[in-house]
Amino acid sequence: MEPFSPAERERLAPFFTNVDRPVFGLRLPQEVAGALFSRYSRSARNLRRTFLDEFLGDADFSPALGTPASAAPDDPAVRRARAFYDRVLVGYGDDSVAQLGGAHVACEDISNVAAKILEDARIGMAPLEKSTRYVRFDRKDASGRYLYYVEPTLEASPHRRNYLELMELLFDTYSRQMEPMIEHVRGSLPLEETELRNPRTGDPISYAEARKDDKLARWAESAYRSTVRAHACDILRGYLPAATRTNVGLFGVGQAYEYLLSKCHSSDLAELRDLGSAMHGELDVLIPSFVKRARASAYLSGTFSRTRALARELVPETAPESGDVTEVDAGPGMAMMAAASADVALVDYDDQAEERVIAAILYPHTRQPLSRLRAMAAEMPEERRQAVLDAYMKDRRHRREKPGRALEQVFYAFDIIGNLGIYRDLQRHRLLTQERQDFTTAHGYDTPSEIDEAGFGDEYRRCMERAAEVHDRIHADHPREAQYVVPFAYRVRWYMKMNLREAVHIGELRTLPQGHPDYRDITQKMWREIGRVHPRLAGYAKFIDWKTYRLGRLASELRTEFKKSER
Repeated sequence: MEPFSPAERERLAPFFTNVDRPVFGLRLPQEVAGALFSRYSRSARNLRRTFLDEFLGDADFSPALGTPASAAPDDPAVRRARAFYDRVLVGYGDDSVAQLGGAHVACEDISNVAAKILEDARIGMAPLEKSTRYVRFDRKDASGRYLYYVEPTLEASPHRRNYLELMELLFDTYSRQMEPMIEHVRGSLPLEETELRNPRTGDPISYAEARKDDKLARWAESAYRSTVRAHACDILRGYLPAATRTNVGLFGVGQAYEYLLSKCHSSDLAELRDLGSAMHGELDVLIPSFVKRARASAYLSGTFSRTRALARELVPETAPESGDVTEVDAGPGMAMMAAASADVALVDYDDQAEERVIAAILYPHTRQPLSRLRAMAAEMPEERRQAVLDAYMKDRRHRREKPGRALEQVFYAFDIIGNLGIYRDLQRHRLLTQERQDFTTAHGYDTPSEIDEAGFGDEYRRCMERAAEVHDRIHADHPREAQYVVPFAYRVRWYMKMNLREAVHIGELRTLPQGHPDYRDITQKMWREIGRVHPRLAGYAKFIDWKTYRLGRLASELRTEFKKSER
């Protein structure tokens, strides 16, 4: 460690978490940190010495460090900081430096159509969205409207009345059925007949036993109320259209924002273009040097329009024939209107999966090329293969102990069709490739069994049929904007291509008991397909839960109540 004088330590202290240890954090504006790291990468000096000599020692720059975060962009100190940053970047490659700083941005009251496009960004971006499970959408805003986005193209079109009437119908039905559905769930799954788990020990316990302990009884009752409410929201979210307004919080690095803004500026949807402009304005205040190159891209917009036109020419859009949509049994608690083809189709996989994984396991411990190790793995007897795979994965104790990178050598591609609500949940996985088709009513819709049990089946189907009518009318004139009217109950088609390591992560996370029953079912089907083609490798995903639950969230809510009380 290079020693600093007492005076230097005093000057450094406000900007670093410590001044005397080799691991430390930075308390600096994002662009300053990025500039410092860019200089640091080509200096023999350590970072704090570089900061002292070149940043604090720069007469043009150092006043900016004392400038309040609320300072206006035209503040002289802020302008000096920006100019210094740009000067430091010369010769360092701003693509890489733009990965070293980021910003938090909140996008509120945007539609689910826009939210899904924002969240589609994979690398360098971390999104978080308002939940449809814990937040009810039955209130109205100050204007007296429910929480839906009024798409400007449709508002200015002859479809305006149908659009607004459908929005009101869907939200009004959702709101009217919420309290009766909560009562129905409570009546069909009473607390007295529900198995609990003691949050202290994890052991099964009945409510009658829990009542012997006042604190445990309170935890159970509070957790049960939360679980019942969340289950009712799960059931009724099928009414919510893609126009439903939501909030999305983003943290991203500069490079990711630059691409996302260019994508928004180039979009054919008015909401995305407006959203891109609004985000760009805020990021110009926070990290302007990172996003100054973001602009509409003729390449992005041209590629989209050309390929879309060719697709419509080569693959005509045809609605499914009546015989292609059938009522199917989707397991306990759910009846679906589904295409006759499988809703999870494994369309591509590696038929040399074990050889690839075994070679990758051995690779870092040898001096052999990968190709030779694969050839050796192909000749290995079964017991040797088993021994290598066991050594690598057998001793995992829980799902947070992730298997290693060797599993990234094997890929699976799934073509999936599931309701829009499922897509919203599974789309959030970042480390894979996925692409969806437009939201549509062409593939039919899912009907939770509780809808019929509660006596809402006829009204539910009338709402879905009305949504399909409005969608088809709008689609004839505005196919992209027609997505806004599609309720979450309708099915969307998308593909997911992932390596085995990511498949293990998704499988073990998205089958947890507290997960939504819809995506638990899809994830289990994906893993049945993996088990069919690669049974031995699939066996190492030890923490996939194959059971079905009606109130699977209850144990998690009980643990939450326990933690709250402990604090």
